[in-house]
Amino acid sequence: MGKVFSGVWPLMLGILLIMLGNGLHFTLIGVRGGLEGFSTTALAIVTSGYFIGFLSGARLTPLLIRNVGHVRVFAALGSFMSAALIAFPLLIEPISWTFLRILIGFCMSGIYVTAESWLNNAATNETRGKVLSAYMIMQTLGLIGAQGLLTLGDETTSTLFIGASIMVSLAFAPILLAATPVPAAEITRAMSLRQLFTRAPLSTIGIFLLGGIYATQTGMGAVFGGQIGMSAAQVALFVAALFTGALVFQFPIGWVSDRVDRRWLVFSCALAGLVFCLGGWVAQEVQWGLLAAAFLAGAVTTPLYALFLAHANDWLAQDEMSAASGGLVFTFGLGAILGPLATGWAMADFGPFAFWLVMSATFSVIALYALWRMTRRAGTPAEETESYVAVLPSTSAVVVQAAVEWSAEQADNEREAEAERALSELDGDQTQGTR
Repeated sequence: MGKVFSGVWPLMLGILLIMLGNGLHFTLIGVRGGLEGFSTTALAIVTSGYFIGFLSGARLTPLLIRNVGHVRVFAALGSFMSAALIAFPLLIEPISWTFLRILIGFCMSGIYVTAESWLNNAATNETRGKVLSAYMIMQTLGLIGAQGLLTLGDETTSTLFIGASIMVSLAFAPILLAATPVPAAEITRAMSLRQLFTRAPLSTIGIFLLGGIYATQTGMGAVFGGQIGMSAAQVALFVAALFTGALVFQFPIGWVSDRVDRRWLVFSCALAGLVFCLGGWVAQEVQWGLLAAAFLAGAVTTPLYALFLAHANDWLAQDEMSAASGGLVFTFGLGAILGPLATGWAMADFGPFAFWLVMSATFSVIALYALWRMTRRAGTPAEETESYVAVLPSTSAVVVQAAVEWSAEQADNEREAEAERALSELDGDQTQGTR
């Protein structure tokens, strides 16, 4: 294990620090915006701004890398992001915050593309699966740890914004100073949405809807907490519960997905998400009930993302996977932009607990569509599916592309091994028969 991570630990450390800074700012925006008297609609627009920037960055960063290289793009984006984080307490106004969030989303998307390109380049075919799993765990731990940082400062001052900026600034030192070969700037052009829907309709629709749920949880969760009177520490615990659930259930759900019809698992997870979110609505202001609902809702949201990717791969040829990955990431981003806007509108008109009802309704649509798709064509037998790979929704198309390619390689290796075992057993039976 030590050899696997000897060449990538600076990248892992840098990603951990970036997630600490970004995760802290994500929750802090909701808390501080509420204290400043921002309306729910305004905070929803601010939240969506991040995903607008993220989607733009995913499209433009590869062009920047080709022109000036990974190192310069990485350093420049880090500088812009650090400056933007410090600017929040200086420009306390919804429109300014929206533009700052767009800038941070753009920077984070570019940072992911460059850092994940280095990570993928540093891994080998033998170590890529372990490296991707460790990367997912490091990201999640960073997001959870960021909620703990929120309790260490005063949310009414500039301290926490400065702390987030420092975390992001420090993150670039281990990555830029590491003696890691610079990868080639190769990003496959995304498959069109029409082609994607034709080939993998459940994954296309499902991942779009899931984008709205994920963005609502990560962006509007803090807004919901503030509106029902949670303290900053309670909001941090609530948001941490969402990510902790994802960390605990990612691998068990992945294990099941390689052994059953994935459409049934998508239906089951979406149905569970519907029930858990309704539980949050029923719990009202009971603290332990809200924490349990957040934990369980997060437990199915992030694994569903990886499930949709795996299901898409089951219906695509190997040479289509890279293009489809970019298309699915783009589709998820569109949903992430619209989700907080819809939730913010509902919370403004029907109260803060509409936060749970919007997510419940979205989970129900995913479940019903999965059930309908099962009536349209036969499923792929479990032994013929690609391997499930734990991938977070916050990653770029670089990691998604690497994950699906590794998944296909693993599935091919397993089939070849199974064929060799069957042939060996047949030869053994024939030898025994001649005796």
